[in-house]
Amino acid sequence: MNETLPPKTCSIDRLVTKEAEVNKVLAGQKTACRRNGRYADIGETMELQGNAFTVTKVYQQSLGELTVEDAKAEGHTTVDEYRDSILSIHPGMPWLPHMKVWVHEFQKAE
Repeated sequence: MNETLPPKTCSIDRLVTKEAEVNKVLAGQKTACRRNGRYADIGETMELQGNAFTVTKVYQQSLGELTVEDAKAEGHTTVDEYRDSILSIHPGMPWLPHMKVWVHEFQKAE
């Protein structure tokens, strides 16, 4: 994946911050994080409670393209559950199928 990505809009240390989400990553239940901006470069490492995770993919996706597999990678069982979780964190945010988000996929560093 050698495509040129736009500049980051935030730092990787802001990618996963909520305790429940950190716990899902540490338990291996969350391997992706969607944000409205780009927080990491491919190959960049984030540290969560002394554990390192390396970003393996960064790409854009519309909310309408979300699949059950995407929701599971976010640590949820369904797209509806994932959507409800996001909307509870961001009250008043519209959930529009054409809205683009940045997907950051990661794995435990070796």
